[in-house]
Amino acid sequence: MGNLTANRGINRRKKMMLVVGVSLLILFAIMIIGNRIEPDSLVANFSEKRQAPSAEHPFGTDTVGRDMLYRCLKGLSTSIQIGLISSLLGALLALVLGLAAALLGPKCDHVITWFVDLCMSVPHMVLMLMISFMLGGGTKGVALSVAVTHWPGITRIVRAEVLQLRNAQFVLVAEKLGQSKLRIAVRHILPHVLPQFLVGLVLMFPHAIMHEASITFLGFGLSMDTPAIGVILSESMKNLPMGMWWTALYPGIMLFGIVAMFHIIGKNIQALLNPYTGNE
Repeated sequence: MGNLTANRGINRRKKMMLVVGVSLLILFAIMIIGNRIEPDSLVANFSEKRQAPSAEHPFGTDTVGRDMLYRCLKGLSTSIQIGLISSLLGALLALVLGLAAALLGPKCDHVITWFVDLCMSVPHMVLMLMISFMLGGGTKGVALSVAVTHWPGITRIVRAEVLQLRNAQFVLVAEKLGQSKLRIAVRHILPHVLPQFLVGLVLMFPHAIMHEASITFLGFGLSMDTPAIGVILSESMKNLPMGMWWTALYPGIMLFGIVAMFHIIGKNIQALLNPYTGNE
């Protein structure tokens, strides 16, 4: 009976991941199509400014007549690219430091753990704003600020997993055979850590997108002439008093949708890799 219930739960998660995966493929296809639309669609057209959603402009137009649908597609594409870059950088940094902390002795472990505690003691948003400001903002500043502030969580997970594997029988045998620590880490430990790394990477991605939009919204990220969701939402705050609700609603829904879908995918991957987590 217990196995039947567990199998049903796994099948339900697989179906949910299939639906979310198809939705993401459709969304990515729409963004690719949107990026290939002629640049004239993003050029100001004052004769069509401040138009509410209609058949011609499903998402309406902004204060200078630019089509909001095209701007949202382009902005979401930009935010996703920055989110991918920053989450990959942060996750790779966490993987290297987590392996180093667990394999290179107590001194290295103490230093890395101290940096982890230091980064986690400072609020993410404050640290990201400081780093982005020091780097001059832009794509580079935002990506690095998000990557630098999101590695500690995965580092602690990788470190804990490696500490358990370090005393495993196959690792002890490899040490007795004279294999180097690097060879043991790459060939014997890394494959066992990759599932946790993958889950952490997928779950980090929506946080990276949200924080990129937050930094840009506050004026410390991408420049205002860059098409990004944070820029669009920042502009919409000036338009809401004029009744232009569509300039905030549709980009907000698109941002929430992509973040929610990736969060669901990450949670389901985590549950599929360890089905018993649902009983904790």
